[in-house]
Amino acid sequence: MSLDTTEKQALINSHQNHPTDTGSVEVQVAMLSERISKLSGHLQANSHDFSSRQGLLKMIGKRKRLLNYVRDKSEARYSDLIKKLGIRG
Repeated sequence: MSLDTTEKQALINSHQNHPTDTGSVEVQVAMLSERISKLSGHLQANSHDFSSRQGLLKMIGKRKRLLNYVRDKSEARYSDLIKKLGIRG
């Protein structure tokens, strides 16, 4: 359910703003989105894993707060991030 090093590096490379960027909001949201999708798949197979469900809800809340922060700072960055990640149907 966690991301291995190669997956993290691929996410960072595809969402970073500059070559040394590893912690911008875009990178954080991308990592959270990947972890959420992995955990969602786990919970579909293991429906009684309630502690993982609680962790999933916390990750969704954190991603929502980060997205609200990006939207407050720049609507263009927000819309680009949403399109790039394919969230918020």
